Amino acid sequence: MQLRKRAAMAAAAAALAATTITGCSGSLDTEAVVMTVGDEEVTLGVANFYARMTQAQYETYYLSMMSSNGMTMTAEDMWNQEYEGETTEQTTKDGLLESLQNMYLISQHAEEYGVSLTEEEQDAISEAAAQFDEDNTDEAKEAVSGYKKDIEKYLELVTIQSKMDSPMREGVDEEVSDEEAAQKAMNYVFFSYTTTDESGNSAELSDDEKTALQTTAQNLSERVKAGEDMADVAEESSATVQEATFDGESTTYDADLIAAADALEEVGDVTDVIETDSGLYVAQLTSLLDRDATDARKDEIVEERRQEQYDSLLEEWRDATEISVDEKVWNKIDFIDQGVTIITSEEEDTSTDSSSSTDESTTDNGSADDGSSADDGTSENTDTSGDDTAE
Repeated sequence: MQLRKRAAMAAAAAALAATTITGCSGSLDTEAVVMTVGDEEVTLGVANFYARMTQAQYETYYLSMMSSNGMTMTAEDMWNQEYEGETTEQTTKDGLLESLQNMYLISQHAEEYGVSLTEEEQDAISEAAAQFDEDNTDEAKEAVSGYKKDIEKYLELVTIQSKMDSPMREGVDEEVSDEEAAQKAMNYVFFSYTTTDESGNSAELSDDEKTALQTTAQNLSERVKAGEDMADVAEESSATVQEATFDGESTTYDADLIAAADALEEVGDVTDVIETDSGLYVAQLTSLLDRDATDARKDEIVEERRQEQYDSLLEEWRDATEISVDEKVWNKIDFIDQGVTIITSEEEDTSTDSSSSTDESTTDNGSADDGSSADDGTSENTDTSGDDTAE
């Protein structure tokens, strides 16, 4: 398949990619209704196109990643993997269904925020869909429901969603106090219960070695408490002092280390030896309020508030909207029997009217609410293969 993208392409156009079709493709009734969101019907054509594009991104990215790590895995293996009683296919499809519902909900409330498609965006969407239809075979289009009407609806939904992102997050309180965002700082030394040889092989210390290590850690704690410099004492045992910023809810570091360090009251205070399953820690408090880390945490808190508002709006709209799903129709989308991969070819126009092209496998692991503006003259090429037969 091929898809050409122009400079004015709507944000979602980047998600449309060339696909190689493998496996057995059954003929779908693209007009069948997968679900209703309020008074709006969602057709199987739109749902299947969105699902296949996402499937292609997953298969291309994860299988490529597995291959680069020397692991062998087929698409079928990936989709059949189970976690907590559900296959990867089912979990992914559940997420896709919810994301598709969100797209329709957001579109239905766009007018409240003064958000709509511009004439330029509408033209770009129409052009992209028409080019996709022209460039690709009937066989490939049937497999992914790559028909002009379905593509246009998909692009409209995700373009509106992209344009609604900022308005839905606006208006939160951006004032955050030092007290709320306060980040402390510490130096700490970690004595690991495992060693690693030159070949990268790791081995756990013996009980005697662990006992000796505990003595070393205890010595460090006592001497630093007595006023010696942590780095100097640590150097004697070839240990390394590390720096960290944290608060009582930090999850980046070991929970026992954080709890012990957070309990220190004054700068310079030192913990006792902290024993964990993986080794021993000794920490010293170096600041009760690290300015740079605290300011960074303030930015994070504001972003968290924006996300909470976004999620709250979606939840509010969902609660106020009747949504019904026809599981029988939705189950017609099957990732195992119909494989999809991505091959992209890009052509970029230059100011001198010259052009260059490159072939690459896209590994966009984005979701439906992600998108990017397209460069002028970009094209995405899809080859189709496999024995596709209607069921």
